[in-house]
Amino acid sequence: MRVVIAEDGVLIREGIAGLLRRFGHEVVAAVGDPDALVGAVHEHRPDLVVTDVRMPPGFSDEGLQAAIRLRAEDPALPVLVLSQYIEQTYAAELLESGRRAGVGYLLKDRIGDVTEFADAVDRVAAGHTVVDPEVVGQLLGRRRDPLTRLTPREREVLALMAEGRSNAAIARTLVVSEAAVAKHINGLLAKLDLPPDDDVHRRVRAVLAYLRG
Repeated sequence: MRVVIAEDGVLIREGIAGLLRRFGHEVVAAVGDPDALVGAVHEHRPDLVVTDVRMPPGFSDEGLQAAIRLRAEDPALPVLVLSQYIEQTYAAELLESGRRAGVGYLLKDRIGDVTEFADAVDRVAAGHTVVDPEVVGQLLGRRRDPLTRLTPREREVLALMAEGRSNAAIARTLVVSEAAVAKHINGLLAKLDLPPDDDVHRRVRAVLAYLRG
């Protein structure tokens, strides 16, 4: 897979590039600012973008805004955000855009091992949604009122859905049957005024779109 990396820290940028190469991917560009990111994507048409949030010149949310711009231009472009920070407004906007391609938001300090990161890269490139639970928690916190209608178990299921877990994975995590998981999903979608859907990734995106709204 051909990857463009955007990270202003030289050592971190080179570390990510080396890790991706180790797992057989081609890093076609590794840049340090949002304008260079946009230019690299236009030039190379990569299979995946991995970007930080805060980059020059303002070190606020330039990388995330560039990712949103790129997704607006090409909704089929997979984007994985890798950052130390959660920028809630733009994070929700980026995650909501995950309808035609994979999207992810991971926190650097919470990645436990390199295989976990490599798996996230593959899943996002394959069209899945991968979100750190801490990001999920903050996004859920933005809109509390509708969530008060959910039972504690439905909240657990919702959080696992937003992480991109399959019904089988949720069942294993909660030690319940897949039938029970399906029942909880149908119930929480109804309570949140979201139509049920057999495609788990579309359900994740519907939940994130609702949180963004």
